[in-house]
Amino acid sequence: VGIAVAGATDAARAAADIVLTEEGLSTIILGLEIARVIFARMKSFLTYRIAATLQLLAFFFIAVLAFKPDEYAATTPVPSFDSPNWPSFFSLPVIFLMIITLINDGTLISIGYDNAVPSKYPERWVLPIIFMVAISLGLIACLSSLLLLWWCLSSWQPGSVFQGLGIGGMDYGHIVNVIFLKVAVSDILTLFSSRTAQEFFFQRKPHPVLFGGCVFALCLSTLLSLVWPCSVLDGVPVCGLGYGQDRQKIALWVWLYCLVVFII
Repeated sequence: VGIAVAGATDAARAAADIVLTEEGLSTIILGLEIARVIFARMKSFLTYRIAATLQLLAFFFIAVLAFKPDEYAATTPVPSFDSPNWPSFFSLPVIFLMIITLINDGTLISIGYDNAVPSKYPERWVLPIIFMVAISLGLIACLSSLLLLWWCLSSWQPGSVFQGLGIGGMDYGHIVNVIFLKVAVSDILTLFSSRTAQEFFFQRKPHPVLFGGCVFALCLSTLLSLVWPCSVLDGVPVCGLGYGQDRQKIALWVWLYCLVVFII
């Protein structure tokens, strides 16, 4: 590899593979560090993209096939005024899916500013490991969402988890907003896990741009889940968690649940 140092002649510059624009050879080391930082950010981007996509696709695929809300309404003491709202399969309105996707993609852009640590060794793509890490993160988030959905649908059963926690039975519109909040928060928190590779999430401080973007996305998701008007979207009843007696506590409970899953 031909290298032309700063101040070299035009002929040397034209013949060289690499042209140094500053004095000394330290710029080569700096260039390698920058390249490895970029590579680390690309791995974080790919890991998070796979994990987030897997959580969304796997969760809704399984939820549509395995959970039948109307059967839960028929076998549990759901109030008569709400039981007609329980459909034959679970789904989220399209607008909710669009909001989750837009928030995730908008937050993901900020990973280009993250405080990535350059590797001490030459980097190369090891896709099996990247896929294993991403699948692990996505499956944990997916399984926790399915578990929460089951708890919500069975909330009217005596002795259920929600009855034991004092939350009580939930209207179907509130259940939809709970799942919207859970999926949105889990997706964003997964970004913090995917950016630190083999380290714990708290061992590497995120860049202020990344941290600020995540905080904004989390606040926006929580706000929408609280204040969304009670209505019917795409045939699915929805109702903000801010409406109804003591329903605001459910948002706090979902947040605590997401944090526990995130730490795990």
